Amino acid sequence: MQGNIRTFVLMAAMTALLMVLGMLLGGRGGAILALVFAGAGNLWAWWNSDKAVLRQQGAVEVDAASAPDLVALVGELARNAGLPMPRVYVLQTEQPNAFATGRNPENSAVAVTQGLMRILSRDELAGVIAHELAHIRNRDTLTMTVTATMAGAIAMMGNMAMFSSASRERGGALGGILAMILAPLAAGLVQMAISRTREFSADRDGAEICGKPMALASALAKIANAAGRTVNMPAERNPASAAMFIINPLSALKTDRLFATHPPTQDRIDRLAAMAAAPVSASGVPPVRRG
Repeated sequence: MQGNIRTFVLMAAMTALLMVLGMLLGGRGGAILALVFAGAGNLWAWWNSDKAVLRQQGAVEVDAASAPDLVALVGELARNAGLPMPRVYVLQTEQPNAFATGRNPENSAVAVTQGLMRILSRDELAGVIAHELAHIRNRDTLTMTVTATMAGAIAMMGNMAMFSSASRERGGALGGILAMILAPLAAGLVQMAISRTREFSADRDGAEICGKPMALASALAKIANAAGRTVNMPAERNPASAAMFIINPLSALKTDRLFATHPPTQDRIDRLAAMAAAPVSASGVPPVRRG
């Protein structure tokens, strides 16, 4: 409940910031237009976010004939989570990672990379898939997609405000500069806060779905250690989708981490270890390399 309230407050703040930028650009009419724009963007994201993200990432749908073990595992975990069977996709990249998308449990999809299936054991893969199913059950996939859409709109309007003559008349050149700098900053911080909160919740719920918290912890450590050594080019070309992955897919190119959308992996492992009532040193979880 607390996480849902925080998400609502943060998204309301993003809408308000979008309206302020609209007012800077076009007065009261600009603020109204910005509100309409935000509503239209959210509506588009509601219906098309899953298709757009899967297409951007080059995902290939699989079924019981082409990937029987993977599809069977997803089906088993979906039943444990009380969810309908999602569509299953494989991403053609060696970076180990995964994400879920869809506007609701009835229209959802789980996507895993080739690299993830190659390096994880069955229990570890189950932990990752359970984490993604938790996102679907909690409707995080819709929240994050809508938030990313609004963050992109705020950044775009901030740039427009910088070069708009109307904004210079209302707030001066300094106001335009501040709009260009602070609007994307605020949008990025909001997206970061929402994503970090959701990741901790999905770790907890995913551990309950698969029944093995330390298998998920081990998977997180393996993914974090390997992701930074393999470039995920589809994600690099579409950085707004980074928040949807279980581990930040952009770290391979040393992307600026000011707006890191995921909490530190070791913090997540520690919470899972506490949930399993076992010390990390005795769990068999490999340490996450720093730097």
